[in-house]
Amino acid sequence: MIFAGIVVGLPRGVIDLYQKASTSAWGVWTAPGILMLLALMIAVVAFIVFVERSERRIPVQYAKRVVGRKVMGGQSTHLPLRVNAGGVMPVIFASSIIALPQMLGAAFHNNKVVGPILDAMRWGEPLYTLLYCLGIIFFAYFYISIVFNPNEVADNMRKWGGFVPGIRPGKRTADFINDVLTRLTLVGALYLILISLIPEWMLAGIRLNHLPLVGRFFENLPTWITTGLGVNFYFGGTSLLIVVGVAMDTVTQIEAQLIMRHYDGFTPKSGRIRGRRTW
Repeated sequence: MIFAGIVVGLPRGVIDLYQKASTSAWGVWTAPGILMLLALMIAVVAFIVFVERSERRIPVQYAKRVVGRKVMGGQSTHLPLRVNAGGVMPVIFASSIIALPQMLGAAFHNNKVVGPILDAMRWGEPLYTLLYCLGIIFFAYFYISIVFNPNEVADNMRKWGGFVPGIRPGKRTADFINDVLTRLTLVGALYLILISLIPEWMLAGIRLNHLPLVGRFFENLPTWITTGLGVNFYFGGTSLLIVVGVAMDTVTQIEAQLIMRHYDGFTPKSGRIRGRRTW
């Protein structure tokens, strides 16, 4: 449902770009601007697909074990750790939390103390952007701490005779996985921040001139930096993360179904492989 709700808004974005092109909304920069925007859309989609598919593979070696007359184990594999294991959840949590003060503080908007603080936390303001970025980093670590437990993974590896080459099993392995996961989560959080801020920069710009004390040093920046281009960047932010994630999951499930049907008989004439019956 979320995927459909996002995709249904794409024609509106195409019409918006067409109207800007037909009316030369940006003057002589209209045609180059639209071409750059389309190139940026394609680059963002490719970047998201690349990062979502990226993973850090920790090598794992399993020792040989003799069970009865069989020799088990002795194989090499890896433990995959995704760069963005939290998906879009840190962005959703951060945006929901930072929107809460605006909702609760509507009644105190005219207050001399609370009013300026609420104005500084409006969408597009530097304070809002800073809190938004910090919220994404916090919830990225919070979410990964819930869904992934390095101690449990290290214990399971030790029980089955697995170990990371050069790392002692048990607590040392758990600490090693935790260190790798900590660095990897930071990279994933920075990636989410970059993708989430692209639509804000395209629509509202970077309002550095609103910074207290130092804002006057940014007054001479071009208006397209401080106030944005006024373009709804439909191919960025959480919407694109959801669309790309759903699309890749759908392709993965289709491939899994095709493999299952192939094993059971992908065509009607192939039939199924049956074992011997005992009467």
